[in-house]
Amino acid sequence: MKERYLKTVDSDWYRQRLSGTLFCVLAAFLILLSRLYYLQIIRGAEFRQLSENNCVRFQSVTAARGLIFDRKGVLVVDNRPSFNVSIVLEDAKDPKQVVLKLAKFLKAAPVALLAKLDEAKGWPSFRPILLRRDLSRDAVAVIEAHKLDLPGIVITVEPMRYYVEGKRASHLIGYLSEISVEELKSGRFPDNRIGDFIGKFGVEKGCESYFHGERGRRHARVNALGQVTRILKTVEAVPGKNVYLTLDIGLQRKTEEMLAGKVGSAVAMDPSNGHILALVSSPAFDPNAFVGGMTYQAWNKLASNAFRPMENKAIQGQYPPGSTYKIITTIAGLEEGLFTEKTRYYCAGSYRYGNRTYRCWKRLGHGFVNPIDALVQSCDSFFFQVGEKLGVDRLARYAEASGLGEPTGIRLDNEAGGLVPSTQWKLKRVGRPWLGGDTLSVAIGQGYNLVTPIQMLSLVAAVANGGTRYKPLVVERIEVVDGSEVKIGEPIPLGRLPASDKTLHIVKKALVRAINNRAGTGWIARIPGMSVAGKTGTAQVVRMNHDKEQKPIEAIPYRFRDHAWFIAFAPAERPKIAVAVLIEHGGHGASTAGPIAREMIRTYMKNWGIEGLKNGKAHPIPEFFNP
Repeated sequence: MKERYLKTVDSDWYRQRLSGTLFCVLAAFLILLSRLYYLQIIRGAEFRQLSENNCVRFQSVTAARGLIFDRKGVLVVDNRPSFNVSIVLEDAKDPKQVVLKLAKFLKAAPVALLAKLDEAKGWPSFRPILLRRDLSRDAVAVIEAHKLDLPGIVITVEPMRYYVEGKRASHLIGYLSEISVEELKSGRFPDNRIGDFIGKFGVEKGCESYFHGERGRRHARVNALGQVTRILKTVEAVPGKNVYLTLDIGLQRKTEEMLAGKVGSAVAMDPSNGHILALVSSPAFDPNAFVGGMTYQAWNKLASNAFRPMENKAIQGQYPPGSTYKIITTIAGLEEGLFTEKTRYYCAGSYRYGNRTYRCWKRLGHGFVNPIDALVQSCDSFFFQVGEKLGVDRLARYAEASGLGEPTGIRLDNEAGGLVPSTQWKLKRVGRPWLGGDTLSVAIGQGYNLVTPIQMLSLVAAVANGGTRYKPLVVERIEVVDGSEVKIGEPIPLGRLPASDKTLHIVKKALVRAINNRAGTGWIARIPGMSVAGKTGTAQVVRMNHDKEQKPIEAIPYRFRDHAWFIAFAPAERPKIAVAVLIEHGGHGASTAGPIAREMIRTYMKNWGIEGLKNGKAHPIPEFFNP
């Protein structure tokens, strides 16, 4: 009985133990099945995508930058293919060793390539790090031949900027440079990344938002070495918008030829709308040198050049205006009623003011001259007397109302404003009261006066068109790739010159005679058969002395030579072009700057096909301008 009871107890105990074990096994299987269900069913699609990403990679496709054309549709800035080499850290077992091997194959300094790795610290491991751009075809062939030894190294083809005209119009067009970390952090470039190039100067910078297209994407299957084996899908990039400049590239070429070997600037404008037809700053720089990245040594050499090739002298160079300023003095004198067209002042070759003698450029004097004769022959004594009567503050008001003393608003970087002096300015800036002799110097464009070539161009263009000052424009229109326009450069009036129609008529008459009368200082710039109007200017760098006048320009040290000015427009009765030329230390405006202005006008008018200039027939000068 006892044995039977014990057997029953043992049987129950084993049954309980077996049931417990089976329950545990069943529970484990249930947990496993639920986990499998969760992974395979609930999150199956997500993990499937992650699995595919181990062999499928999303690659960014750089958008082609918008092109640049001149006003007639001539291509001046293009894009060309560039072979770039990058490394994907995820695919490179030992990135440093891979880069060292790459440097050996490319025969390049490893330090520069390794520095790229350091700059990209913290980047996602799957994102390519650009090591070098614009490889030669031979370099690409070497990398392809050793691709098994270079895991993680990829070669891509991207569009790279190509400046078709080289140095030509470089100060207007500008250049590209690699985006900085600070610029990326600023939030102004949300679609850019390290290694991208953006506009840093000129139109390239001013129109950056238009030039920059939309990136594309490419889904590529890669192998264990990170090398693309198949393109699965491509989302095409959207190119940037094309920009059409107001520039006439033919005129630009001719102007740059004329300024070759000289330091200075020449600018041209359509007086009817403010469109810039040519903008030259000499010497120039080659924007192609910036595209692939410039070395410190190359940049330092460019930046330390004594003739300042990186300065846009057309809008940043500030110079005394010399006798070109006499246009302002004439307008002020006529408008204030100090004289009329027939009023005459006597020039004996000098003018005595206080205890000092102020000499006219013509030692023997001009005799009796009226306002027109004074402008034609650029008589200093006449304007000394006018300046004395006006006073500097009245002169300053007319100069400022004519656009001097402030930037013109041209859409280019770092435009200077020049300087219009006044009694308050001198007291505040120099700490001394204004003297009457200072006014005499200002009246002929010397002394504290400072202007830029673009300001003087705007002034003479306003005289040409009847008094309207236009904002200088460098972009005529912007187009999408399909040809639809998104922006047009409409004329932007800034105001009028402080002169009546009668006053402007007198000034224009004088400017025509200054070119077409043998006694005029601009006789050298005349064009047979065309009514050119203009004014010369010689801006002193150091105070005039007798020795300086007697010496030929070649005998005077370069830094002490006068600056040469010439401003002009044509045809006088229906102006189509206005020009301003400034040659640093060029001597006399007529002999140095005048021929450049003449050829600029001649070139542009030939392009227009002006009747009488092409076929040799006379283009009569209007009777009321006739000398």
